[in-house]
Amino acid sequence: MMLILTLNCGSSSLKCQLYDEASNKIIAKAAADRIGLSGAVISVKSDNGEITVKDKIITDHKEAIESILKCFKDSAVLKDINEIEAAGHRIVHGGDLFQKSTLIDESVIQQIESISHLAPLHNPANILGIRVLQKILPNISHVAVFDTAFHSSIPEKAYRYAVCDEWYSKYKVRRYGFHGSSHLYVSKRTAKMLDNPASECNMIILHVGNGASITAVENGLSVDTSMGMTPLEGLIMGTRCGDIDASVPAFITKMTGKCIEEVDEILYKKSGLLGITGKYSDRRDIEANMETDKLCKMAVDMECYRLKKYIGSYMAVLNKVDALSFTGGVGENSSLIREKTLENLEYLGIEIDKEKNRNLKRGVETEISASSSKIKVFVIPTDEEIVLTEDVIAVLNGKYKDHSSYSYSFL
Repeated sequence: MMLILTLNCGSSSLKCQLYDEASNKIIAKAAADRIGLSGAVISVKSDNGEITVKDKIITDHKEAIESILKCFKDSAVLKDINEIEAAGHRIVHGGDLFQKSTLIDESVIQQIESISHLAPLHNPANILGIRVLQKILPNISHVAVFDTAFHSSIPEKAYRYAVCDEWYSKYKVRRYGFHGSSHLYVSKRTAKMLDNPASECNMIILHVGNGASITAVENGLSVDTSMGMTPLEGLIMGTRCGDIDASVPAFITKMTGKCIEEVDEILYKKSGLLGITGKYSDRRDIEANMETDKLCKMAVDMECYRLKKYIGSYMAVLNKVDALSFTGGVGENSSLIREKTLENLEYLGIEIDKEKNRNLKRGVETEISASSSKIKVFVIPTDEEIVLTEDVIAVLNGKYKDHSSYSYSFL
């Protein structure tokens, strides 16, 4: 039995949790924000209470990890950091090099570095987390869990873009997909709700949060997904534009004199719902102001319209659909987004019970489809961390071939 630390590093933040395999329990969660910036915050939650350290100067990820481990000791979660026996690292982009979770060695780190240009905001931070934790805990095993791995089953006709072959063969320009651990977890739980093996289920998973993606799952495997080479493509998100005409960036650079990097920054951080409303990226703020602000109403209409379009296209791809499942912060908590997305889809066999939809208990797996609906509709809280943790255990125990054949505890 192992004590496992899982780590998810961003450019100026990190999240981690401590899992005790013996008790099958998460014993602590922690986060650090504004690393390298003023006003940094560290928060730790455990059964022994909560510790929050504000306005601390955290110069880098090494100091952030050391501070969190100290908080674990201060709250008596750990007596000694050497009690930690293994670590799992979320890696955003595995490119076409990694189709499954993998034991980390120097060769794996170098391969992840070699594709960092595909995720310049994420992979370098992920690698930094690996190297820092290896120095702090040099004698434990580390496992990489890739956000893109669940989508490695997407066929070539779906992941290729209609661009010159050199772009694909030389520069790896293609669809990869993201939110893989979330789509994996929710697809398995959806199959459980249907009381069928995942390998016999077709479904559409809608992960809707500040980042959002939708995936077509056929016989338990991802066959198409909305995010592409980067997490910018697809649905309308909190600050990301999603699908746009590919010529727009060149047009804006010409009209405004902005460089391509500035335009890219706008498409990632100042577009989406924030771009539409000019004020808000949080759906709660947008929904609260819909009656008085026409741009907020427009933002909701546009987001739900885009979701509806993808549902229709994936129903055509799958031919037979057993279920739709909403997850993610918005998918789990916004009855309005769910209702507007699925309204008038009765002709496709999708009907929801509006009372169930509006009154569901948060954090609980719930069916919201009407009794007359041919296709089941679920709201399923995601749990990416349990996927990360179980992959670490399975890899280290030699029981892991890939995500499609491994028997997770949440099946």
